[in-house]
Amino acid sequence: MKKKTIKYIGIFLLIALVIMQFIRPDKNNGAYEEIAAFKKDTRPSEEVLSILEKNCFDCHTNQTTYPWYSEIAPISFWLDDHVVQGKKHFNMSSWDKYSVKKKDHKLEELIEEVEEGEMPLDSYTWIHGNLSSNDKELLLQWATLARLQYKKELKVSSK
Repeated sequence: MKKKTIKYIGIFLLIALVIMQFIRPDKNNGAYEEIAAFKKDTRPSEEVLSILEKNCFDCHTNQTTYPWYSEIAPISFWLDDHVVQGKKHFNMSSWDKYSVKKKDHKLEELIEEVEEGEMPLDSYTWIHGNLSSNDKELLLQWATLARLQYKKELKVSSK
């Protein structure tokens, strides 16, 4: 390629990057009170709640604590996509809107994702660190126990 063409491409990309800084995705700034139904139903211990807050709430509730680099495009769009996708698959803030069957299924998926090491995402753990084996065990025990009540409700409703 000619130097002139490379220069024009570079200038175009720089202008596009500057323009992107003025386009912001909406922030996910609901209230933590929105997870009251989730906490009431699933009864996580303080330790489990701490693990959820540290590793799950940012993408799986309506309240995200954004890091400083979330203000920089294109990272802001990438993070927004993570939050949107996370809430689409499992939103603790919408727990009261889920059916008993869906609550059971969401906890089942949580167990599978944690067991398989799929959650939290690698891109999250690069900065925030992995779940310890103790954290994983506590989450799995809690989710398994929380599922029991939904299984019981499903069994009663099917009779």
